[in-house]
Amino acid sequence: MTSPTYEPTDRRPIAARNRPVFQRMANALASRGCSANLISILGMLAALVAGFALFLTAHWPHIGRVLLLVAAGGMQLRLLANMLDGMVAIASGKASAVGELYNEAPDRISDMAVLIGAGYAISGDITLGYLAACAALLVAYIRTLGKSAGAHNEFCGPMAKQQRMFFMTVACLYLALTPSNWQPVITCRGHAYGLIAMTLALIIFGCIITAWRRLGRIVNVLRK
Repeated sequence: MTSPTYEPTDRRPIAARNRPVFQRMANALASRGCSANLISILGMLAALVAGFALFLTAHWPHIGRVLLLVAAGGMQLRLLANMLDGMVAIASGKASAVGELYNEAPDRISDMAVLIGAGYAISGDITLGYLAACAALLVAYIRTLGKSAGAHNEFCGPMAKQQRMFFMTVACLYLALTPSNWQPVITCRGHAYGLIAMTLALIIFGCIITAWRRLGRIVNVLRK
């Protein structure tokens, strides 16, 4: 007797999934027997590389621009892997509850790696880096808590995973590609905050709003 096919529910809405280039890519990977779980792990490794590259910018400033480009590329590869793993799982007919776990757990490590690494980066701030990582974890925790309580997965923003990586990628690219005198610095109480630190502050603020919005939506669903 064959077991019923697992159907993933409440997938994150990603418009890029409908683009032919990514559909062809997912089908090609599935036809070659590529594991969706492996893609999830590779996405996490890309984020770890990005976070480490950010960390190194403060120690190797002479190649800081190259490291910032590496970090930006790693973040985008992480998002690409996060999109493709589910597409490959469905295309190959191997979607499973274990696959959902592989999709979620590496994501949390990826967020911490990038945001904490950004805290240690040139123009970053260590405290803001750790606070941004905690805020990102809170946003994800509220979503999974709502799901376990009987609501659906709530992916609303304004600072969901894609937006966090978008703003951090833009900040890295700007620092890597513009002259030093174009790069903003804010001084507050004798402490200078560069663009990475400002981006981390924006992520923290956006995550607080996102957590509040998700919590409110989940409460409304559960009350019904």
